[in-house]
Amino acid sequence: MRKVHVQAKSKEYDVLIGRDAYKVLGQEAKKVCPRALKALLVSETNVAPLYLDKVKVELEGAGIEVTTYVFEAGEQNKGINAIAAMWNKMAEAGFTRTDFVVGLGGGVTTDMAGFAASAFLRGISVIQLPTSLLAMVDASVGGKTGIDIPMGKNQVGAFWQPSVVIEDISFLNSLPEEVFTEGMGEVTKHAFIMDEELFAKLEKANGNIRDDEDLLEEIVYMNVSDKAKVVNEDENDNGLRQTLNFGHTVGHVIERDSGFTKPHGVCVAKGMGIVIDATVREGSLDASEAEKMKNLLKLYNLPVTDDATPESIVEGAMNDKKKRGDTLSVILVTKIGKAEIRKMNKEEFLKFLSL
Repeated sequence: MRKVHVQAKSKEYDVLIGRDAYKVLGQEAKKVCPRALKALLVSETNVAPLYLDKVKVELEGAGIEVTTYVFEAGEQNKGINAIAAMWNKMAEAGFTRTDFVVGLGGGVTTDMAGFAASAFLRGISVIQLPTSLLAMVDASVGGKTGIDIPMGKNQVGAFWQPSVVIEDISFLNSLPEEVFTEGMGEVTKHAFIMDEELFAKLEKANGNIRDDEDLLEEIVYMNVSDKAKVVNEDENDNGLRQTLNFGHTVGHVIERDSGFTKPHGVCVAKGMGIVIDATVREGSLDASEAEKMKNLLKLYNLPVTDDATPESIVEGAMNDKKKRGDTLSVILVTKIGKAEIRKMNKEEFLKFLSL
C-alpha cells in the first residue's frame, strides 16, 4: 500500500492508497481516534448499496458502534438540510468529542461529512473513504469542506483536516464512465499547473488509464502527492493553494448556472479551456502549449468550450468565495507545469475573457 503524508500546519495525517485499502479502516480508526466509541457513516444512494455494509463491518469489528446517514445522490442535495440531519443523528446517538464521522463517497459526500464533523460539538474527527476518482485526487485531501447555497458552490464551509484518508483503488471499478471521466478534470489540472511528469504519463497512456490498475494507482498517488505538497505549504488558500483553482473560477459559474446538473470536473475542464484560450490571446501562453493542453483534455473525453458569455462568467465569478474585496485571483498556466496567480478586478477579468 502506498502512503502520502500530509503535514498541514493544523494537522498531520496519512493518505493510504491501494487495493482493498478499506480493510484497514478499523485499525486506522482505533489508531487516530483511540477513545472513540461511535461513528457516523455518511454515504449516498449510489454508493451505499455497493460499499456501506462492507465498511460498517470493518468499523464494528474494531468495536465501534455505527450510525448511518444516507442522502440522495447529487450536487443539488449538498445543502444545509443534509448537514442538520447529520448533526441530529449524532446528537440522538449520544456522540461525544472523541467520536468521529466517516465520509464514504465522492466529492459531495467527503465535503459534507467533513463540514458536519467540523461544526458538531465544535469539531470532531473525520475519516475520509473516497470512492470516486475526483474525490481521491482532490476533494478528500486538504481539509476543504463545505456546502452549496443558491448563490454559489461551496459558499459555506470550513477548513477541517481529516484524521486519515483511505483510498481503495478497487472502488473505482464500479464508477460509471462519465463519473470516472469527470475525475480526469482534476487529474489534468494537476498536470497543467505543477506536474510535467504527470502530463507526460497521461499523454503516453493515450486516454486509457482505467484498465491498467497499476498505472491507475500510480496516477492517483502522483495526484495526491501533488495536492499534499501544496497543502503543506499553504493550508488556508492564501497563496500557492490558490493555483489549485485553475479552471474553477469559470467552472463554478458554469456549474451553478446549470443548477448543479453539470458535473464538477466537466465544468472545471470547460473553465480551463476558456482560460487557456484567453491566456493565448493575451500573449502569456504559447499557442502550441495551449494546443497540447486542450488535446489532453479531449483525449480523456473532456470538453474545452462552453456557451457561457464573458459577461455571465464575470457576474457569477464576483460571488466566488476566492474573491478578496473587489479583486479575483485568476489562475493562469503560462507553461505546462507552471501556474501563476493574477489579481484582476471585474473590468480586468471581463477584458481578459473578451480579448
